[in-house]
Amino acid sequence: MSITAALVKELRDVSGAGMMDAKKALTENNGDMDAAIDWLRTKGLATAAKKSNRTAAEGLVAVDVSDGTGVVIEVNSETDFVAKNQDFQNMVGSFAKCALSVSDIDSLNGTLIADKKVSEILTDKIATVGENMSLRRMAKLSGDTVASYIHNSVAPGMGKIGVLVALKGDNSDFAKQVAMHVAATNPASLSENDLSSDILSREKSILTEQARESGKPEQVIEKMIEGRLKKFLADVTLLGQNFVINPDLTVGKAAAEVGVEILGFLRFEVGEGIEKKHENFAEEVAAQLKA
Repeated sequence: MSITAALVKELRDVSGAGMMDAKKALTENNGDMDAAIDWLRTKGLATAAKKSNRTAAEGLVAVDVSDGTGVVIEVNSETDFVAKNQDFQNMVGSFAKCALSVSDIDSLNGTLIADKKVSEILTDKIATVGENMSLRRMAKLSGDTVASYIHNSVAPGMGKIGVLVALKGDNSDFAKQVAMHVAATNPASLSENDLSSDILSREKSILTEQARESGKPEQVIEKMIEGRLKKFLADVTLLGQNFVINPDLTVGKAAAEVGVEILGFLRFEVGEGIEKKHENFAEEVAAQLKA
């Protein structure tokens, strides 16, 4: 695979590595961005502990909560201009309300709003606006208390990041604070028990390689790995993170102090995980002139 300057720049932006290190990492890993980041981290050349999802699509995330159940949905559009349109926002809001009464996105697509299916309403909007759109995903959460938070809100209940937090126990103020914390820190899981085994084994492999390159005795290396893995888990699990509202406590300890249990959370960010195609306007014009 050809290692382009744009690919090198993207890796530098994500990892904080130097230009030559980024180029070597991509060359060693045949242009695979994720593998290149792991390679840099193994060599101690990357500062980022987390990979940045290459967000792409525009649109809105919307949340709605009723009777101890919350729902979050994502509806994508091609441009942010459409996402700021009142009609688009009204449509997304109506989809979120409908999502409270269904279990999955297929059921939501088939739900009727004023005698028309959600999927048909979306198709009509595509035809009217002239942009591709998609009802990408939805998820639900239930508990004694369910709180929502929208970051970068453009209208009530919708914006660029939407979070739901469910508690066992009654404390809506605390639930709201945790939702804001989740929006800011983007934890990978609720606790170590919920963390993907792939993420854990991958991190342990990287930490092991880093420790072995130190040249220290095996018993010292084991202690290094144990300590670094403990720090990693504290960084990426919600219950282990220092609470943004009170950094002297972890989120888990803060919950215990107010007498509640955090059952789960959901965090949607517009376009996360979708790779966007960046058009080069000059090249596009040149291609049209040659045609």
